[in-house]
Amino acid sequence: MPAKKIDYLLEIWAFDKMKNDSLAPFGSYTEMYSAIDAIEFGDAPWQSFSMNFADDPGHSADTSWKSATYDVWYRDPTRVISNMLDNPDFDGQFDYSAFVEVNDKGQRVWNDFMGANYIWRRSTELYEEDNSREGCMPCPVILGSDKTTVSVATGHVEYHPLYLSIGNVHNTVRRAHRNAVVPIGFLAIPKSDRKYDNDVAFRKFKRELYHTSLSRILKPLHEGMVMPVIQRCPDGHFRRILYDLAAFIADYPEQVALAGIVQGWCPKYSPFPVSIYIPAVELGSSQRSSIILQKGTGYDYGIHMVLIMISSYPFTHDFPCADIHEMLTPDLLHQVIKGTFKDHLVTWVGEYLVLEHGRKRADEILDDIDRRIAAAPSFPGLRRFPHGRRFKQWTGDDSKALMKVYLPAIKGHVPDEMVQAISSFLDFCYLARRADITEDTLRSMDIALQRFHLYRDAFRESGVRPNGFSLPRQHALSHYRTLIEDFGAPGGLCSSITESRHITAVKKPWRRSNRYEALGQMLLTNQRLDKLAGTRAEFVRKGLLNPSRMPPLPVAEAVRQGQVLQEVDGDWETVDNPWTDFVEGNVTLARQHVRGRQYPNTMQELAEHIQQPDLPELARRFLFDQLRPPPENGQPEQDADSDSNNESGDRLRSAAQDIHLDDCPLTILVNEACDANAFARFQAGESMVSVVIVHWWWLMSQKQGSEGWPLFVFAFYFRSRTAPKRTHVH
Repeated sequence: MPAKKIDYLLEIWAFDKMKNDSLAPFGSYTEMYSAIDAIEFGDAPWQSFSMNFADDPGHSADTSWKSATYDVWYRDPTRVISNMLDNPDFDGQFDYSAFVEVNDKGQRVWNDFMGANYIWRRSTELYEEDNSREGCMPCPVILGSDKTTVSVATGHVEYHPLYLSIGNVHNTVRRAHRNAVVPIGFLAIPKSDRKYDNDVAFRKFKRELYHTSLSRILKPLHEGMVMPVIQRCPDGHFRRILYDLAAFIADYPEQVALAGIVQGWCPKYSPFPVSIYIPAVELGSSQRSSIILQKGTGYDYGIHMVLIMISSYPFTHDFPCADIHEMLTPDLLHQVIKGTFKDHLVTWVGEYLVLEHGRKRADEILDDIDRRIAAAPSFPGLRRFPHGRRFKQWTGDDSKALMKVYLPAIKGHVPDEMVQAISSFLDFCYLARRADITEDTLRSMDIALQRFHLYRDAFRESGVRPNGFSLPRQHALSHYRTLIEDFGAPGGLCSSITESRHITAVKKPWRRSNRYEALGQMLLTNQRLDKLAGTRAEFVRKGLLNPSRMPPLPVAEAVRQGQVLQEVDGDWETVDNPWTDFVEGNVTLARQHVRGRQYPNTMQELAEHIQQPDLPELARRFLFDQLRPPPENGQPEQDADSDSNNESGDRLRSAAQDIHLDDCPLTILVNEACDANAFARFQAGESMVSVVIVHWWWLMSQKQGSEGWPLFVFAFYFRSRTAPKRTHVH
């Protein structure tokens, strides 16, 4: 908010305080900012260091990017982790040790990070290395980085933030960004002329700058990875903490830079092209180079990158028991949703149509597919695409919404094998996106992935992928089972978390700045926001403020547990055995007549038509509950199934009351206002009789039945050739 607007609001506040002869807490925006800057809670000040390779013998300053000085801004990661651990808002959604979760079927369940294999295995290793670490709480450090562009319309302003989280918090907390994902650094982005875009030396320089910056930022964690440090935890207790570099969230281009490989290689267990299946070997070893040379990959597969990495190790080389290849996490957004589905399968379908039918006919088919997508009905959780899928820019949410309607849209336009391939992939995708993954889920994922690999050959045979499927993002799917077992549900370590964090940590602070060399202003904004969040957490701990998430009310908690309550004398009591065979629901009527489809006119025929044989009984009970008022004091409550409501004879069945037709008075009306609830028409000789069931609201406000019930009427409109129109009311 601009300073002038802050001063204006403070002035309004001051005038309001003058009514009570008091003063506003701040006289101007400078006083307010000074008060925020003086806060110590949640404080993690920004620092910087500069890097220059001009004096390095291995980097001669013959180009601008070699002689330039690069500034890197960062925060002490130990200070940031301490603020996270000291946040009482995480209490109840925080795990203090590794655990194994088993469901009622005896199957292993993977969800949060601390319930996975990696931290269990790492805890055992820490204890076996040093028995004095017994009882220490492991604190797995989760990092994430991703470049983002903040400029709008014109310009090209980009930043490279580095985020930090811990594996102790639950996945739901991390995805909700409740101060569980914090920016700890802004990395330098080297620029060069176009002629250096594919220069080997420039790529080597960028990698060295990247890894050196990460190593320097994370250096304060080194001591806490060897010797325990004492920290206060969300429950208020002090514990001995051991840090561990556990995971790194990154998309594929970032993984290439982290793992020290070239485009097209697998960054995980095998540092080779995904089309070459070689067991992984130790980073930088001569065995790796010899295997590559024996396979004849040569320069085309980036042998120069291996030689670079022999002299330039990744940042994990400076920390104990850290392996960047093991740290890389699954990425649902870029590997599954936007990668395999949107960029691969959807694109391949379009390419197949062009190869099979030609460009003109393919465009007609694609238009028909768009019409099918646009014809999807409105339904909760189902997004509609009124204009098809011709978007200028696709987001992850767009791709997830397209998944739900794409399969039936292409049916009949592509071979069945392609439809089955996409169907198998969607099965895998939805299983991987679950919050809780069991052993059965993993087996189903394996089966779906095998079917996908089997049926996707249809794209190879049709000529869409004549060179096969050496695609890193699709290859990554084969690692998902192992990664889920090591890190838990992929949704808690997805790059969508860091991309969403860009909004609050980078883009919004940039928009609040003057947009000229805005990094310093952005850092100050992030620091002030963290201080305010830390202050609120401390005030909540001391009871000075209510929690940001109020404890659930007794009523809400009971309903959440499946109980049914009723209000008795202003208090809520639990109802025993409240459930029946009938369910009350909300009904939304159609806004216009359904053309081209006629429904039966009788309730019984309608029940058969919609395959709901209990519809007449349910409708009778519903009308009974809706139309019959509650009994007065001292009067027994009647049930819809009572004998008095099921007597036979010449009676008119009503959900509210059974009335003898002989007892109904006959009235001839001229003009009265009423609301029609139902309408029927039948033939009686030469006369056409129309029956309208109405609520006569005027009569309801003036007259009541003998038992205080609303007065319902039947209006008969007689039309015949000899008699004029008359209205008779019962």
